[in-house]
Amino acid sequence: MESCRVHGGLAPLPVGGGVFLRPPIAAFRRNLRHGACAMAVGGRIAWDDVLELSSDGGRVSDLAGYFERVRCCNRGSENKDEFLPFLVEEQTVGYIHPSFVDQLKSFSDVFILKPGNDKGSRNATFITLHPLLRSSEERTMAVGDVIKAMGSRIPGIRNELYPVSSSFGQPAFFSLERAAAPYFGIKAYGVHMNGYVEKEDKRYLWIAKRSNNKPTYPGMLDHLVAGGLPHGISCKENIIKECQEEAGIPESISRRAVPVGAVSYVDIDGPRYKRDVLFCYDIRLPQEFVPKNEDGEVESFKLVPVEKVASIIRQGEFFKPNCALVIIDFLFRHGYVCPDDAGYLELLQLLRSGASS
Repeated sequence: MESCRVHGGLAPLPVGGGVFLRPPIAAFRRNLRHGACAMAVGGRIAWDDVLELSSDGGRVSDLAGYFERVRCCNRGSENKDEFLPFLVEEQTVGYIHPSFVDQLKSFSDVFILKPGNDKGSRNATFITLHPLLRSSEERTMAVGDVIKAMGSRIPGIRNELYPVSSSFGQPAFFSLERAAAPYFGIKAYGVHMNGYVEKEDKRYLWIAKRSNNKPTYPGMLDHLVAGGLPHGISCKENIIKECQEEAGIPESISRRAVPVGAVSYVDIDGPRYKRDVLFCYDIRLPQEFVPKNEDGEVESFKLVPVEKVASIIRQGEFFKPNCALVIIDFLFRHGYVCPDDAGYLELLQLLRSGASS
């Protein structure tokens, strides 16, 4: 395990390239000071910008910046009582904002708004599926038709189905288009992997830069591999698939990925209620291995000392927000954050602010 007090580091090793318009560093610092999160901050990110930031980031154990990253994934808790429960077979599977419920009312053959028993509570009212939709297949098809009919009101359609259940591993009541998940407030799961290299007694992380053509968080930084967990595939199968597609990691290597826990968060933004659980993996890669993207979703990779990655995360919103949480968890597990650091236990707990089921 690394020492709890590691400083310095070698210069990053570049792989890939590209020319970008560089936003001023000062603009990112201003956004950070005013509490802006990546969800709301525009502009393209260039490698030179993040490496410049990483050169003056202070101590790895200064946790204030990590708390800010966690906060950016856990917004809007004061608004959660506005949402109506979404029930299937008397089990709560999600939460839907009244403005979105109003749009669903026109699909009365699929969705029904029902009063509960507690007449004095706003949330006595809940939304459920029509009782004639009895099987998972019928529900999936009917809800899918609604999503298609809503068109641009649900942007970023992926044609990828997420299971809808009361908790992880339980039978799915139906499957839902991935892009619609936050509008229905269902629990969504993903697999995220940190890939690291050890050489000359130092540890490095492979960092990816997202394609500028990605519909979400274009051009931002990621850890090596990540993907949502669709219906009908196990976590292990999914991490192997994503390793091949996103980083060109062959199965002979990706099978060495080790499950190391999970992080979770709840993010409420307008009518969107995200309840995400990310299963975390680590993989130690051979020094000679160089990742190569195969699905067009990653523009370039760099091998960066862990201390510099930590500094980048502390100083600004350069990483896709939930990926920052996974890397912070890596810093805990590998001894870069220690019990003597002020706020250690609180930060550790906040990394699992969301669902644990």
